[in-house]
Amino acid sequence: MDFFNHYRLPILRRHFLATGSHLLGSAALASLGGVSQASGASMNIGSPTHFPARAKRIIYLHMVGGPPQMDLFDYKPTMREWYDKDLPASVRGGQRLTTMSSGQSRLPIAPPIQKFEQCGQSGVWVSELLPNIKKIADELVFVRSMHTEAINHEPAITMMQTGNQISGRPCLGAWASYGLGAENDNLPTFVVMVARSTNTEELQAISARLWGAGFLPGEHAGVSLRSAGDPILFINNPPGIPRSVRRASLDGLAELNEMNYAIHHDPQTRTRIQQYELAYRMQASVPELIDLSNESEATFELYGEEARKPGTFANTALQARRLVERGVRFVQIYHNNWDFHSNVTGRLPDQCRDIDRASYGLVTDLKQRGLLEDTIVVWGGEFGRTIYSQGGLSRENFGRDHHPRCFTMWMAGGGFDAGRVYGETDEFSYNIVQDPVHVRDFHATVLHLLGFDHEQLSFKSQGLDQRLTGVLPARVVREILA
Repeated sequence: MDFFNHYRLPILRRHFLATGSHLLGSAALASLGGVSQASGASMNIGSPTHFPARAKRIIYLHMVGGPPQMDLFDYKPTMREWYDKDLPASVRGGQRLTTMSSGQSRLPIAPPIQKFEQCGQSGVWVSELLPNIKKIADELVFVRSMHTEAINHEPAITMMQTGNQISGRPCLGAWASYGLGAENDNLPTFVVMVARSTNTEELQAISARLWGAGFLPGEHAGVSLRSAGDPILFINNPPGIPRSVRRASLDGLAELNEMNYAIHHDPQTRTRIQQYELAYRMQASVPELIDLSNESEATFELYGEEARKPGTFANTALQARRLVERGVRFVQIYHNNWDFHSNVTGRLPDQCRDIDRASYGLVTDLKQRGLLEDTIVVWGGEFGRTIYSQGGLSRENFGRDHHPRCFTMWMAGGGFDAGRVYGETDEFSYNIVQDPVHVRDFHATVLHLLGFDHEQLSFKSQGLDQRLTGVLPARVVREILA
């Protein structure tokens, strides 16, 4: 008996639904599974854009934990007069607090202790902790009115990355991969790096679910580029196994998988074939990618000496430029330890030193190479922080709790209107008073710059045309576009 015919003996559920002779089953599969014949082929060729794209690629710098907007970009000088006074009930407006500060008898105001300076032609206020970002203020768009409903890290970072507080959906990088397709057959379309922070007092969990493909074909998931050991898992051959043997093994495995796919028509089988082939091709492309020996001294002057050290934020920022230069569509960098429940004055300078020069270097480097025009750079966290102190308050130190009602992000390149400040908060940086921008609006705007209507870029799953922005209202924030 043919070894593979054992699949055909019982008419399995998947086989019953997928086989063409069962027309009712095929109709059910089409309506419930949502996988078209084209997606079954699992080739990362992208989708036709809905209109001309302004950007071709994205570098997303996510500050895990929630940067304190009033200490960095949302300058509130009147708060100095409010030191140790209670947050007015009229400002709070009955808004939800986390359990970490809801039990406090008081919510005392903790004014920022850093000095601020107006920068560039835009006159945007930037903290003294970010002297290099000050230099590129006119290249950036600052959105001070970002907001979300999520008040805790897990749902908030999941919302920021996937458009939904419940995990399991495709992230922004996966949608970009799905929409844009591959530009380089020897590298993934979506690469993820987790940068090592200097200070490690309050690290948050970062897991692969944040860069998953969800219901999209598996090839659109992010591929993790590591700073220690093999840069990509299993990219090197096992000891004693030459490349020719691995090639023969992959050929044999591909033949078995093709037989399986011909029977069951499971798109994940074809995805697995493509992933094996990409891994084989990356054996040649990745070593060249991570080798920085050909980078000039001028480049390291831009990013700083930390860029020579694998795993630092500066190193990942430089690697991000090298990745997009080689055709990678989406690069996600996570930098941890921005969760400031205590010791703001002790930790914030470390965090800023980690990212300040490298962020400046990345934007400047992209511009010098002619890449910033069609590359979007995003910097921000999953929510903001409170103006009141969590825990004890002194002139020298304090903590800040989570605050989803307003926070600041900045973007550069790729069609954004450089040198612009958008949105306004009240004097407590607690409520938005002008031009709110929801996370869904941010996603819709990024997709627009990539050439996609967020209401039309969809994938059928579980009988629904699923979208990054979901079914709730979302708008393209045209006021911040060039």
